[in-house]
Amino acid sequence: MSIAQWEKQLITEDKLDICLEFRKYFANHCLEGNGIEIGALHNPLPVPDTAKVKYVDRMTTADLKWQYPELASENLVEVDIIDNGEFLTTIPDSSQDFVIANHFIEHCQDPITSLVNILRVLKSGGILYLAIPDQRFSFDSPRCLTSFEHLLKDYQEGPESSKKEHFEEWVKLVEKVEDPAEVENLVNQMIEDDYSIHFHVWRSFEFLDFLFSVKQILDLRFEIETFFENGAEVIAILKKE
Repeated sequence: MSIAQWEKQLITEDKLDICLEFRKYFANHCLEGNGIEIGALHNPLPVPDTAKVKYVDRMTTADLKWQYPELASENLVEVDIIDNGEFLTTIPDSSQDFVIANHFIEHCQDPITSLVNILRVLKSGGILYLAIPDQRFSFDSPRCLTSFEHLLKDYQEGPESSKKEHFEEWVKLVEKVEDPAEVENLVNQMIEDDYSIHFHVWRSFEFLDFLFSVKQILDLRFEIETFFENGAEVIAILKKE
């Protein structure tokens, strides 16, 4: 089962209609101006009329439907900007009033670099609207939580050294593949396809600790405006200083 299928199944099983209403509530109270949403696929965040969004993804909409054939019949947003959401190299510094990154940062091989680059493109006073799945309530539940030390090492030394390990954990614990040869083949295929998995895993407390730790150690200039356990996910809204 693909990552997109897992996430679609998670939303259905947990009846996240109420959670989506909370997403909209916070969006209506904190988003305005011009911004971007990274990796929206078929589930973009509804925003108020005062907010204008451009959609960023690493592929065109057509290529995303090829990558996720189970979403081919879904109404995917039309990608406006093709860019790697971890780096946002095409987005100028201090150019965005807001960035939306729902269920994105766990897909990042180096979440700290991703956070640094998102803050880079935000204006002073700009808003980062984050949501992540809570490990306790998702298909990630058999997996180990990602330590801050691991994330800091990926940031300082690059994530390549831990990349295969993440895929192996995913295949064994989420895909439930037991045969070693099949594990190896599937891992190699996913790496070759540059397939998107949850590289990192948090619960709400650990994600809050991640935000405080990275803010302190890297002296990142943001404040946590909202931190909310929203059913099977966690919403964190940050304001750039």
